[in-house]
Amino acid sequence: MSEISERAAVRRLNDRLGFGPAPGELSAGYDETVRRLLGPGPDAAANAFAPPTGLEPPAKAASKNASKDEKKAAARQRAGQERKLAVWWLDRMVASRTASERLTWFWHGHFATSNQKVRNAAWMLAQNQTQRTHALGRFGDLAEAMVVDTAMIRWLDGQRNRRGTPNENLAREFLELFTLGIGHYTEKDVAEGARCLTGWVLRPKATLQRRRFDAGSKTLFGTTGNFDAKGFAVLALSQPASAGFVIGRLWFRLVSATPPDAATVARLAKAYGPSRDVRSLLTAMVAEAAFRDSESALVKQPVEWAVGLMRALGVQPGKLPEKDQTKLLAGLRGMGQLPLRPPSVGGWPSGASWLTTSAGLTRLQLAQHLVKQAELPALSVDKVATLLGVDGWSARTKAALAGVKDPAQLTAVAACAPEYVVSG
Repeated sequence: MSEISERAAVRRLNDRLGFGPAPGELSAGYDETVRRLLGPGPDAAANAFAPPTGLEPPAKAASKNASKDEKKAAARQRAGQERKLAVWWLDRMVASRTASERLTWFWHGHFATSNQKVRNAAWMLAQNQTQRTHALGRFGDLAEAMVVDTAMIRWLDGQRNRRGTPNENLAREFLELFTLGIGHYTEKDVAEGARCLTGWVLRPKATLQRRRFDAGSKTLFGTTGNFDAKGFAVLALSQPASAGFVIGRLWFRLVSATPPDAATVARLAKAYGPSRDVRSLLTAMVAEAAFRDSESALVKQPVEWAVGLMRALGVQPGKLPEKDQTKLLAGLRGMGQLPLRPPSVGGWPSGASWLTTSAGLTRLQLAQHLVKQAELPALSVDKVATLLGVDGWSARTKAALAGVKDPAQLTAVAACAPEYVVSG
């Protein structure tokens, strides 16, 4: 194992638990950076952005008698609401100075829910706020909230799950993708879990209707009782495989694509503890030798890359003209990752999936668009490295950048270099 330098480790902390360093943050020490990112204090910078209002779905869209023009107008209104919500969240990400927003983004990919099907920005905001509230708290609290979350129920057809005609979609995904992983539950656990989740309707948000709930005895994981949604979540989380599954998911996105060995998982499980404390788990993760291993490089997801670039440039998405906000979101969509629109319940891909030729071209175009929104001084190749928080350029990259004289173009090209696209 080759250990990276202290400065590189601080940069990695900012990349993995934040969205890249803000100007001046690389001068802090490692322990000081851990305390800032994982300390108990609120994220005042991100919290300065009040949640958007006016996200309720258009009434005409729900009417069976709505005309074609009214339906088109409703679709435009929903699109505008989703854009407002996405830009607000990007504002929070750019401003954030703790790990809370980064973990909210992680949980959005873990409990992946897309507004493409939900079609209700108010429900997506409520889910987003719930994930933020529990982002660094107890995983059990988050899982229990997600299994009865309005947007999640709509996304996974939970409102169709009623006594006598259970729908297994939510129960299956909760076990397979959210809490345990394949191979750690049976088909009977799925069927009985679906019975636990019966009775929820969307009127106008998730509400339990007792007459639709299956109050009969159920047996899950060898335990029998009249379990409801909370009981189902508690039973799933009590399984021995749950801790390792959650640890593995966080490790894969925040530490390394190489899974931790059994001894590392055991150490991390001890930090995670019976309370399933995410903050304690992350504190232990960044103390592992693997976190400082030069081999533990990760390709930045498009949103992470774009937010880090906007942070470095001092660009606030919410202050951009609407047409420029549209270009920003179109760029993210072109790279394959748009907030509120994960491609499936399995969330987004990772690693080399983001390094396709088409994604690279879109990345450069978006970088060029973003640098136009910033006020840039005269920049040398070395100074643009400082601006972007890069430790240094390889000889190949430095030679390529040396021929670019315009500060804006130099910054855009540098932002697409491997040293910035990859969190090394």
